[in-house]
Amino acid sequence: MRAFLKSKIHRVTVTEANMDYDGSVTIDSTLMVAAGIAEWEQVAIYDVTNGSRIETYAISSIKDNGEICINGAAAHLIKPNDIVIILTYEYLQNNEIDNFSPKIVHVDQYNKII
Repeated sequence: MRAFLKSKIHRVTVTEANMDYDGSVTIDSTLMVAAGIAEWEQVAIYDVTNGSRIETYAISSIKDNGEICINGAAAHLIKPNDIVIILTYEYLQNNEIDNFSPKIVHVDQYNKII
């Protein structure tokens, strides 16, 4: 088994950072569905603005609200208005690789799918 990119929400803008929450990232449910990210699924977040990289889990926000909220200790590293990439990975066997393609979601400056 090898790890491959499963999905990516590319260059989304962080709308909020909440240090008083236990952890996770809150993501607009429309973006989660488009990227195939399940609630509670592990995600990696790469901050284009400052280079920080974290792993956490996704929780769903209200549909079409554009919310990307970094929760818990990660709010020290990733701030509102930072541009981030949210990724998930999947393990595949060699016979699954040729037919595999990740889901890539591109957004505008308001976190709406383009």
